[in-house]
Amino acid sequence: MSTHKNAGANASKKEREKKAEAALDVEHGRTSVSSISTDSLSSEEEVQSIQQTLSRNAGLEEHEKSLAHITTVTTNMTTDPRFEIDFQEGESPQDWSMPKKCMVIFFMSFSTLVVVMYSTSYTSGIPGMLITFDVESKTDLVLGLTTYLAGLALGSVILAPLSEMYGRRPVYLIAVAMFVVLIIPCALAQNLATILAVRFFGAFAGAAMISNAPGTVSDIVSDDYRALAFSVWSIGPMNGPVVGPLVGGFVFQYMGWRWTNWVVMIGSGVSWLMVFSIGETYAPALLRTKSAKKRKETGEERWHSRYDDKKKFWPLLKENLYRPLVMSVNEPICIFWNVYVALVYGVLYLCFVSYPIVFGELRGWSPGLTGLGYIGIGIGGMITICSEPLLRRLINSHKPDPATGKPPPEAMVSVVCIAAVCVPVGEMIFAWTCTPDIHWVAPIIAGIPFGAGNCAVFIYASNYLVHSYGIYAASALAGNAVLRSAMGGTLPLAGPAMYKSLGPHWSATMLSLIEFAMIPIPLVFYRYGHKIREKSTLIRQMREDREKLDNKMKKAAEREERLREREVAALDEKGKLEV
Repeated sequence: MSTHKNAGANASKKEREKKAEAALDVEHGRTSVSSISTDSLSSEEEVQSIQQTLSRNAGLEEHEKSLAHITTVTTNMTTDPRFEIDFQEGESPQDWSMPKKCMVIFFMSFSTLVVVMYSTSYTSGIPGMLITFDVESKTDLVLGLTTYLAGLALGSVILAPLSEMYGRRPVYLIAVAMFVVLIIPCALAQNLATILAVRFFGAFAGAAMISNAPGTVSDIVSDDYRALAFSVWSIGPMNGPVVGPLVGGFVFQYMGWRWTNWVVMIGSGVSWLMVFSIGETYAPALLRTKSAKKRKETGEERWHSRYDDKKKFWPLLKENLYRPLVMSVNEPICIFWNVYVALVYGVLYLCFVSYPIVFGELRGWSPGLTGLGYIGIGIGGMITICSEPLLRRLINSHKPDPATGKPPPEAMVSVVCIAAVCVPVGEMIFAWTCTPDIHWVAPIIAGIPFGAGNCAVFIYASNYLVHSYGIYAASALAGNAVLRSAMGGTLPLAGPAMYKSLGPHWSATMLSLIEFAMIPIPLVFYRYGHKIREKSTLIRQMREDREKLDNKMKKAAEREERLREREVAALDEKGKLEV
């Protein structure tokens, strides 16, 4: 009899211990995560494949963070939450010291600047290449700009998923090294075909900085400082197109066109040393490495991280190529914004063909002084970047969205509306002040509103897409980048012929009028963007998934509460038995 009693007491004791252990797991927030099923999501794999890509752009809102976190957790019920690896205090890149974070942001900004400036420094050496290669048509040489932008577009789409699978550091080290090596054939080229082909592959490698540097910045800063960090980082890529002809002009004038390549190679070599000195910042890669090390050290295969289940490269690449294309033709928001941003980008790159004509051929400036003509555009871009606190205040002054408690995505468009006016106004002023009968300071000043508007369009139009599409923002931005690069690469091809047939006044005037005609696009989205978003199938699907997620999290919280109550009851029962 007493034996049966003891057995029953032991069984009861074991049951209470199990309950206490379960409650302890709940207290640490592990059980609820590992036991939540994500079957109701429209495509768990799709969400998983891009949830970290989004961090490259502007970070996730709270709901999207929860969705991304849960969809990356293994849903296998045999996974023991007690063996989940996570960051300890001080291990996360976001725990790095402020000086180290500033150093990383500077390194990323400089490295991106080098890649972008190589796209435009090329145009400074066109007169020298015309003579070296005995080419009569300047349009043939402008193709070097086209192939470079094509390489950047394709490389961004392919190298982005690689950073998700293997981490940012390995991609940087290999890609930047290839970028350095591929500059050498361009500098030693004996024919134009070599330059056109090699610049494409060099840009493909350099695209690692374009696609992944924003992600590195996002990896190391918290939500509160992300906007400021991105503004500081953007100083490099936003001024790259201006620094290129500025440096390239003087280099070509005093050292020849081949040295426009050697200077960039030196800069990219410094860039490689910079990325080599930076540790891995991508949280999933760090946790995967940590869990693998733990399994090896302990021999316990149950140790895991929530990011261990990596998606295969080819399915991930297929999604990165397919979804942006589908969104670009099916989503009205993507269709109109892609066209608008692409046009603005195309006109900007047309300036790198038109400025040498206006300042070099018409005014007779040397290549170095012609490069200084771009200073107005650079000053305008810096004004936009430095005005970020004021522009953020403008955005935050809008009435909050009841669903999120934060300014709606259309608040971003308020800045684009101002920029949409600045761009054509600056272009129109340039159109009628660019000839030698007007003082040279006038067309340079015209570049200030033009540059400020361009910078604001790129930054805040991208933010609008991010805030509109949430977890699908990476795909929206990828489609935008491809069309933008296509327009930026092809429109300059028409530059020499256009300026020859229409003249400088009417060539720039025509572009300005086209940009004036596009102003209604941001105005319409500012006024009716919320209605357009409501009719979007993808955004509606994302909203439904978010609601399902909220319900699941609510049920998980209720389940945790019940377990806590049981644990309290078990402890009370234990106390009574001991008494």
